[in-house]
Amino acid sequence: MFRDCKSGGYNLEGSGLRGDRLIKMILLMAIAYTSAIFQGIEIHQKQVQKYVSRRCEPRKKYRRRSTFGVGKDGEQWVDYLDRHSLEIQQLMKLTRNKRRFYQQGIRAATLIASIS
Repeated sequence: MFRDCKSGGYNLEGSGLRGDRLIKMILLMAIAYTSAIFQGIEIHQKQVQKYVSRRCEPRKKYRRRSTFGVGKDGEQWVDYLDRHSLEIQQLMKLTRNKRRFYQQGIRAATLIASIS
């Protein structure tokens, strides 16, 4: 959580806030952080994390992305797919052999969108 609040996501230290505004920002961050954690847990449970972030490498001690990062990135990934769906569909018409992977990704995006 410390890394996520400092430089991994919210950049609290770089905001330069003090006093009452800092307290309000921390409260808002706590709510957003909790929401991202819950979404990350749901993404793990639905087993669609591989579409959002890289998997853990076998020789690494720690995971590549935290549960917070997976939850935050999952929402961004679904938004990206929504914004660029026409371009993606045109690309899929060009490469028909990748259609199965595209359909699996769309199914994963639907599951992630149902979480939020």
